[in-house]
Amino acid sequence: MVKVNMVKVNMTNVNMMKKIHFASAILVLLFLSGCAMGPNFKPPMVETPKNYRFEEVPVETMINLKWWELFDDPVLYTLVSQALSNNKDLKVAAARVEQARAYLGFTRADQYPGFYIQGGAGTGNFSGGRSDTRNGNYYVGPALSWELDFWGKFRRGTESAKARLMASEYGLRTVQIGLISAVVGSYYRLLDYHQRVKISKDTLKSRNESLHIIQRRFDRGIIPELDVNQAQIQKEIAAAAIPQYERAVAQTENGISILLGKLPEPIKTGKKLNLETAPPKVPMGLPSTLLERRPDIVQARFLLESQTANIGVAEAMRFPAISLTGFLGLATSELASITSSGGAWSVGGGLFGPIFEFYKNVRRVEIEESKTQETLYFYENTVLTAFKEVEDSLVEIDTYKEQMAAVKRKEKAAQNAYRLAKLRYDKGVSTYLEVLETERALFSAQLELSELKQQYLNGYVKLYKALGGGWTTKEDRKAIAGFIGYKP
Repeated sequence: MVKVNMVKVNMTNVNMMKKIHFASAILVLLFLSGCAMGPNFKPPMVETPKNYRFEEVPVETMINLKWWELFDDPVLYTLVSQALSNNKDLKVAAARVEQARAYLGFTRADQYPGFYIQGGAGTGNFSGGRSDTRNGNYYVGPALSWELDFWGKFRRGTESAKARLMASEYGLRTVQIGLISAVVGSYYRLLDYHQRVKISKDTLKSRNESLHIIQRRFDRGIIPELDVNQAQIQKEIAAAAIPQYERAVAQTENGISILLGKLPEPIKTGKKLNLETAPPKVPMGLPSTLLERRPDIVQARFLLESQTANIGVAEAMRFPAISLTGFLGLATSELASITSSGGAWSVGGGLFGPIFEFYKNVRRVEIEESKTQETLYFYENTVLTAFKEVEDSLVEIDTYKEQMAAVKRKEKAAQNAYRLAKLRYDKGVSTYLEVLETERALFSAQLELSELKQQYLNGYVKLYKALGGGWTTKEDRKAIAGFIGYKP
């Protein structure tokens, strides 16, 4: 009896030692799983100018503002608010953010064990060969499956998903800025077309009156028929301009309606174009801060970070996957005794990895590295384009202002020349050709001035868009970053 007890004690010690060794092995694997394959992301270095080329006085900070309010048009503010609430493209971008958020949770779950219910039943006399006895197998219970993140594959995947979520958040901001700019820009084009319709109608009315007078003079034999024909031509030129600009009005209204998320309908306007004023001051900021303010630049940077992490995922796939499995439940060869004497458990580990696949996994890494290089070029080009857009907008505002001042002087001179030409023609001093020339010059100058005013105002719209729209503050960035535990 003593010997038997000693054997039992020794067997117990052996089992205990086995469990300790197994647990130690697991702890070692978990400790070693702290490594991660692939390069760590380093933000790309971008050279920025000290000042913008066409900026006269640089301002140190760009204030956070709803810049469309600076144009002081309540109707415009209402249109922008409706667009931000109802625009379908914006809703698509918001849905993409939710997709990215869900994908992050989906990817992050791979780092942790999976718990399942496992069961089965079977009976027969075949188990790789025929037997004279029938064997049964019945089992049920919870099971665990866990692939250890030994090479950091899942951590890199989560890192990529985090960065992609950030990119989608900034992508949403990019769509918002583009939408606001589109609404404001279209609104000023609408005011421009309304004003051109009015100019055309006023010109048609004036030319109708002139044609009536000339027709009466021709009927009395005072002037030749050529003057009547020339007056008729000028009248029809003005008449043809009206439907042209009315068509532009309707098409612009349809475009704004879609931006507002509505079916095409007439759009209410506020001030007339000639009463609209440009913002009193443009908050510029230093060129280096453009990299933080422009959401499309920040979006491109996070896309680069996401793609960089994918290199680590591809690298980890070149090495064996180490997994643990466990089962704790009831199992028996007799269905009737499964609850009384069917206690069972099992713990196991597995390793599965590639040996030679004709360089398939090597090529996978090369693909991700090439994609990362492509994404880097995309980021660099986004930065270059951003600085180009700022410079273009600055020079537009400056040159349109000068051009508009010159055309205003031209319009004033054309009005006076037209008045004098009519007086000279009425007194018989000059031919009707002189009247026609001054009349065409006046009509052209009025239309040109209207278009330039619209382009001048839209220059400011483009500038605010190019500067990042004034949407971002430190609080904005912290709110987004804090949601997923990311430190920008």
